[in-house]
Amino acid sequence: MLFIFIGIGLTAWETMARLTRGQVLSIKEKEFVEAARAIGSGNGRIMFRHIMPNIIGPLVVNETLAIPGYINTEAFLSFIGLGVNPPTPSWGAMISDGSKVVRTYPNQTIFPALMLAITMFAFNFLGDGLRDALDPQMRGRT
Repeated sequence: MLFIFIGIGLTAWETMARLTRGQVLSIKEKEFVEAARAIGSGNGRIMFRHIMPNIIGPLVVNETLAIPGYINTEAFLSFIGLGVNPPTPSWGAMISDGSKVVRTYPNQTIFPALMLAITMFAFNFLGDGLRDALDPQMRGRT
């Protein structure tokens, strides 16, 4: 299980780093950062008081929307037999085991697949709700 986490982490950090860099480059050119520089604020103060609070929202939303992809990757690896070991439960392994007996016991495939889909939808809805809550341009609109 540790190697699955490491593998997903090694392949997924690039998107977060690219988004973080783009957000920082965008925010550092804003007027409030220039005003903070004009009154003599140091780089650390500007970073932690002005830039970080403005980039946290998009980063949290992006990561929340990426969680279903991570779940899907783990389920796929378990489905093809490269995921977690058999005593550890995994929806991918459950779907794989159920696919062998789908004609006689379809519930062994349908229910794990349904729970996987519901979980992925739940994280998508959570990310969408966080985007609506954390987006400063959406505040004040109904």
